[in-house]
Amino acid sequence: MKAALKPFVGKWRIVEMEAWDREYLDMEGPGHFTFGRDGTGHFRFGLVRGEMDCRMENTTGKARIEFSWEGSDEMDPVCGRGWAWIEQEELHGRIFFHMGDDSAFRAVRSSGGRRP
Repeated sequence: MKAALKPFVGKWRIVEMEAWDREYLDMEGPGHFTFGRDGTGHFRFGLVRGEMDCRMENTTGKARIEFSWEGSDEMDPVCGRGWAWIEQEELHGRIFFHMGDDSAFRAVRSSGGRRP
């Protein structure tokens, strides 16, 4: 595992999104982002699921994870991109749907997603 990925690895529970309310976020189980040691990951919120390909970026002196993703929204194929950084033990970022919606999000490390 690349050392830069280590702070992000694990499961993060989505606690807030700009574009969707909490009821939607947890419609089919707790909304989350999960980042793997190998630079891959997955997420789920509402009726959206996605698999991520992640890369580290550090252009402003702050580590940021960037990802492209593909998955489904109500069983229709969708894809997009996103990014996140860690601030005060919270994950903050934005997810984009290709040619569609985007939303800021905030997540906290889930109890089952402790750092390795």
